[in-house]
Amino acid sequence: MSNANDSAKSRSTDVKYLVTQEGFSEEIQQSNLFHKFNAKVPARFVLYFLSCSGFLVSFMMRNDINIALVAMTAKNSTRLTEIFQTNESATLSSALASGDTFDWSPTVKSVIGGSFFVCYVLSQVVGGVAAQHFGTKHVFGWSQFATAFGSLCIPFAADLHYSVVIAIRCIQGFASGLTWPAMYAVVGYWIPLSERSRFMSSFQGFSIGIGLTYVICGFIIDNFSWRYAFFTTGSLGMLWCFLWYMLAYNTPHEHPRITDEELEYIEMNIGVEVKESVGMKVPWKCIFTSLPVWAISITTFGRIWIHYVFIFYGPSFMTNILKFPFQANGFLSGMPFICSYLSSVVFCCIADKMVLKEVMSLTNIRKLFTAFSQIIPGILIFSIGYINNIVVLLIIWFIAVTYITASYAGAMANIVDIAPNLAGQVLAFCQTIHMSASFLSPLAGGFIVTSEFFRR
Repeated sequence: MSNANDSAKSRSTDVKYLVTQEGFSEEIQQSNLFHKFNAKVPARFVLYFLSCSGFLVSFMMRNDINIALVAMTAKNSTRLTEIFQTNESATLSSALASGDTFDWSPTVKSVIGGSFFVCYVLSQVVGGVAAQHFGTKHVFGWSQFATAFGSLCIPFAADLHYSVVIAIRCIQGFASGLTWPAMYAVVGYWIPLSERSRFMSSFQGFSIGIGLTYVICGFIIDNFSWRYAFFTTGSLGMLWCFLWYMLAYNTPHEHPRITDEELEYIEMNIGVEVKESVGMKVPWKCIFTSLPVWAISITTFGRIWIHYVFIFYGPSFMTNILKFPFQANGFLSGMPFICSYLSSVVFCCIADKMVLKEVMSLTNIRKLFTAFSQIIPGILIFSIGYINNIVVLLIIWFIAVTYITASYAGAMANIVDIAPNLAGQVLAFCQTIHMSASFLSPLAGGFIVTSEFFRR
């Protein structure tokens, strides 16, 4: 009897051992598969994807109101009503008839557009300080969440009063202002110098975001309602926040899935000053008095002014002056921005190749691409007001928007060059100055343009 029990126990132990062994074998296999996947998809690539998609979603939530405002205030002009009816936009015609629009003046609309950027500028330094204390993961993630929640609330706020919309846009602006310094702060820890220009092209995800906003929102407004435009962008923002918190990490050392090979490569190719900067006191006085920092800030001010002429007034120009219906407006307003992402990748790859081959000094490379991003668009936007041929006008519009992105191989990349360990804080100061153009440009347009509609 005892032998039988011993034999049964032995078999039971053997079974448990086999099960344990099989489980351990499965874990090893899964670990090997995961290691192979990580080896093929570097953590830096995942960070690039998160950065690109993050700015894409951020700018969708930022710019949805630009095209939505045209539909929200459509009853302000009988001419605009004629345009909608001529283009057989049944949804917009019914919106006008049902009173799903608001009697807001051009000045009110300019304030709604500009309020976002006033608070956006004010939060730049806050973003740099917050990223240093709380890390990019928390700062970028929570700012995106607040912006997404605001987009979901705007349709309800509009029904109350335009002042409530302005208040929400202020909150969104403050939250969005944290994103750029937060993401810049992480670049120095993750990206070697030889890859820096290419990684900076991920920030151009915002160009795709602007383009998709106009294309998608134009379609939604034309076929459903302007309200669904905000619901769409807000929902995409919430979805992105989930991905961010699952996949993003502040430094390579915090990443649980990074391979040893990639970690070693990053450690060998980032500067010593970056490694020693953790917890250091930010030398704000040195930043405020740095001539290169001021040069970047003032230079970029002009580029931002031109960029926001296209971003904020582009949809109104397409509908009111060129008389395109919303769907065509969305496509034509959006495509230059979508393609400008591709142009930014080209510019940044060329810049990296020039750095590696030492075609010229790093400083001259940055100056060259900064010149491309400012001089060419400046000349082209000046000529738009004198062109009567719509095809030629749209081609020049397209070229101007795409050349603006050369800045990300120029002045914007230079921020990380001059201060890789304090890039977030330096960017915060630069953006406080140059991003003031993002609200001054729409406000100036609102006061200069007394009539938004073309008169024959």
